[in-house]
Amino acid sequence: MKKVALSLLVLVLAAGLAGLGVLWSGTLSVAADEPHSRTLHRLLELGRERSVAVRAARVRVPALDRPELVSQGAGNYAAMCEGCHLRPGVGDSELRRGLYPQPPALAMRTASDPARDFWIIKHGLKATGMPAWGRSMEDEAIWGMVAFLRTLPAQSREGYTTAVAASSGHSHGDGSDAPSPSAGHEDAREEPGGEKPVAADHEGDDHHAHEH
Repeated sequence: MKKVALSLLVLVLAAGLAGLGVLWSGTLSVAADEPHSRTLHRLLELGRERSVAVRAARVRVPALDRPELVSQGAGNYAAMCEGCHLRPGVGDSELRRGLYPQPPALAMRTASDPARDFWIIKHGLKATGMPAWGRSMEDEAIWGMVAFLRTLPAQSREGYTTAVAASSGHSHGDGSDAPSPSAGHEDAREEPGGEKPVAADHEGDDHHAHEH
């Protein structure tokens, strides 16, 4: 039995050293224009989806059918999201073409999970280019984007343009930009429409994209 355990330990150590050797050699490419192998991509995708699902289960979803909330989300989506996630009638963008993994075209989604959308928008996703907007936005403003995303697949190009024009523009919900409704600081975790108390997880930064 001891020999078996020792053999397994040696194998584990050998595999670990081999892995370190591969990393140190620089063989693995980190270039965004060289996709992962199919197996590695599936493993990374599985780990990401499970991680998000476990954490999104703690999120309490508020009422998302308030017109003012949807309108607020329209302005923020246009300012912060459409460069990567596109808008109705647009097939690609300069920024989106250069990202790997490629961001989903949200106007083409057939279904969405509001709790999942909220968690991803707030906390971002490592090594994907998806920022953690919760670092600079109130929960209410994030819920506005979630509410707007639910309407996006059904919108036409003209409908999208009208919705954005009717919105209050780019607003973070804390009074630092255009006036907008706010539920208070994001750390008030017990308020409806936030997350249940968990350790804070903040990272990311604001960015803007452009299209030619």
